[in-house]
Amino acid sequence: MNILGYLQKVGRALMVPVAVLPAAAILMGLGYWIDPNGWGGDSALAAFLIKAGAAVIDNMSMLFAVGVAYGLSKDKDGAAALSGLVGFLVVTTLLSPAAVAQIQGIALADVPFAFNKINNQFVGILVGIFSAELYNKFSNVELHSALAFFSGRRLVPIVVSVVMIFVSFVLMFIWPIIFSGLQNFGETISGMGEIGAGIYGFFNRLLIPVGLHHALNSVFWFDVAGINDIPNFLGGQSSLDAGTAILGKTGMYQAGFFPIMMFGLPGAALAIYKAAKPENKAKTASLMLAAALASFFTGVTEPLEFSFMFAAPILYVIHALLTGFSLYIAASMEWMAGFGFSAGLVDMVLSSQNPLAKKWYMLLVQGVAFFAIYYFVFLALIKGLNLKTPGREDDEVNASTASASEDSGELAAQYVIALGGRDNLVVIDACITRLRLTLKDRSLICEADLKALGAMGVVKIGDDNLQVIIGPQAESIADRIKAVK
Repeated sequence: MNILGYLQKVGRALMVPVAVLPAAAILMGLGYWIDPNGWGGDSALAAFLIKAGAAVIDNMSMLFAVGVAYGLSKDKDGAAALSGLVGFLVVTTLLSPAAVAQIQGIALADVPFAFNKINNQFVGILVGIFSAELYNKFSNVELHSALAFFSGRRLVPIVVSVVMIFVSFVLMFIWPIIFSGLQNFGETISGMGEIGAGIYGFFNRLLIPVGLHHALNSVFWFDVAGINDIPNFLGGQSSLDAGTAILGKTGMYQAGFFPIMMFGLPGAALAIYKAAKPENKAKTASLMLAAALASFFTGVTEPLEFSFMFAAPILYVIHALLTGFSLYIAASMEWMAGFGFSAGLVDMVLSSQNPLAKKWYMLLVQGVAFFAIYYFVFLALIKGLNLKTPGREDDEVNASTASASEDSGELAAQYVIALGGRDNLVVIDACITRLRLTLKDRSLICEADLKALGAMGVVKIGDDNLQVIIGPQAESIADRIKAVK
């Protein structure tokens, strides 16, 4: 498998631990709503909820190791997740400052600072990848009858624990270099203040087509380079007390997304509908309304973004630029709000009582302005350049013969046909909004039929990998495709 194809798999696997974040955000958000003054100090129930959410946030690196190992495993077995946990514990124990001092025979004070940050998401992801690959290789190994109990899946955690000793040895020398590079990158961007936030926002959107924005996000949202924006924001008062958060600064890599997700993209959806051909307006309206509501309420933007990403690339570049501009404005004005899942209404409401939320309501005002900007800019460009956004496709595209049945099993069967048949599907998986596939022969797919079935877009990666963007129902459709014989 080529590098981009493998990175696609890693990006999908990252969604397993990231999917836990909404639970933490809801728990902590409710705690702050119950006790908006004491932040858990004046209410046992609020403290209970906040601490429960913090239990997830404070252990995200371990969750990354477990989730990535599980997500990359060939059969999604619990033994892979256990192996990720075992590997993570071995690495973080052997590379703890005290262990490094003892192993290298140096004073604790002389241990490089990098080892104080060994418990981080980057290491969690690395361990998860190693653990998954070892699981995929050794989970079917049969040992001699005397050791038969340790055959198959039971063998994997043992193998992982041994391999992680050697990985730890290597990391003992290269981790300080890696950490220094990540820290310098993060410090360079964060040192640029609001301009850096804008640059991050631009590249966050620009990497979405290949699903690699998760790697960028981990640097700014988690504790890879010391920024840790999401956990620090969700920590609220405890983060302020610990000195890990600054009012008006923490959240700067999150806040500017709210005007885009809640207002800007819905404005683009309205423009796409207005520009549709009269005979296609009803169909376009249903598509755009569903995508806009998903973006507004939950911050899930891919169904809407992929509807114009490839049909009109210039619109997507402008969208990325406007996202960067939105993050720049929010950071400059110190209008702050945060999220545990994405920048939709639900997260806005939950974060509004967080002590680190500063003038969050101004993000709504900013959002109204961005709604107008997106609407008029998109409408002018679509009509002026005759862009083929949904509802404006050429007649031969609109005349696709595929027909989506309301029966989910029949729909899955039609997807299989459009993808070249069941034998053409080597790997079938999904993330929040995309089918992620590895194919024997990608030339067998019919993109027109996929779009007629409801796909908002198709992304080709490498020679044999394909992503089909179909919205939040992607995982259920993937499960039904697997069942097609």
